[in-house]
Amino acid sequence: MRLKKYLYGQRPSVILASYALGLAGSLIAMALGLPLPMMLGSLLAVGIASALGLKLFGEHPRVPEKWRMVLLPIVGTAIGGGVPEDFIAQLATWWPTVLAVFLYVPLAHFLGYQLYRRFGRTEPATAYFAAMPGGFIEAMEMGQERGADMAMLSILQFLRLILCILLVPILFSFIAGHAVGSSAGVEMPGSAAPLGVVDVAILAFCAIAGYFGGRAIGLPAAVLVGPMTLSGLAHAMGLTAAVPPGWTIQLTQFVVGTTLGMRFAGFALSRIWAAVKLSFVYITMTLTLALILGLVLAPAAGQPVSAVVLAFAAGGVTEMALVAISLNLSAVYVTLHHVVRIIVTVFLGRFGWELVRKSAD
Repeated sequence: MRLKKYLYGQRPSVILASYALGLAGSLIAMALGLPLPMMLGSLLAVGIASALGLKLFGEHPRVPEKWRMVLLPIVGTAIGGGVPEDFIAQLATWWPTVLAVFLYVPLAHFLGYQLYRRFGRTEPATAYFAAMPGGFIEAMEMGQERGADMAMLSILQFLRLILCILLVPILFSFIAGHAVGSSAGVEMPGSAAPLGVVDVAILAFCAIAGYFGGRAIGLPAAVLVGPMTLSGLAHAMGLTAAVPPGWTIQLTQFVVGTTLGMRFAGFALSRIWAAVKLSFVYITMTLTLALILGLVLAPAAGQPVSAVVLAFAAGGVTEMALVAISLNLSAVYVTLHHVVRIIVTVFLGRFGWELVRKSAD
């Protein structure tokens, strides 16, 4: 009974076959030298199979959604291990880009709404909540309450995350002229420090207590931000200098990619293609806006342009943090901005809808 509950009613054979499919995609991506091969490869393999209706032992590719939640706190502790000694001093220089989030969010939301309404021919509620550049779950809940087309809303919001994950590292690889991130052998800060029994205990405490503590006080993205906060404090206090081993981050990327890919199951290919075209334009617009902000504000924030672009990219907090780690950028800087982006997006999403509805009427 406990095993069945843990598997959430999914057959072990389907779960194993789904992960095997994702692993095959990761190995192919690795052989091709793609950036973030463990995440992008598994996502593409499982996503394409799901969209085409491939059945594994009579079912669509499926893995337990909550398995990724067991691994994500590891990413949070890894990010916390990268908190620099002069973090407070650096934080004081990040205010230009943090303030720019308050400009970026409404502008990206406005552009997305106009795109989905004028070119996508979607009705106002669907267009409005699909254009929210963050807060996937909150956008789905608010859209459902206000009568949005939930099938189109879910795929547009999902593709916002997917296309960011796909395009950002590929774009950076193209600009750099070579593979970046895990394909280029990048290692996490602190990975050279020895990992002893005491270090493992401290990191495990940060992961578990940070997750449950973050949820208890309502932190945005608590599964990531809570462990990151405690890990950052532990490293700043000198309790440990170690971080989770690199293979745990690779494993997390693989599980996240496989989990995201399976969500394409059940969507009609015609609707997926229409949504892909709209989402590609939306992501292009938001990344262009992020690039402009990066070119203007990077010197003032003391960060490379690539870090600022990633901080504003309209992807998920976890996924963008994984990209930052893989690209050897400051995951702390990137995560902070994404948390602010989500808070601002959800706030504007809740209070801006009435104005949009009256305008549409």
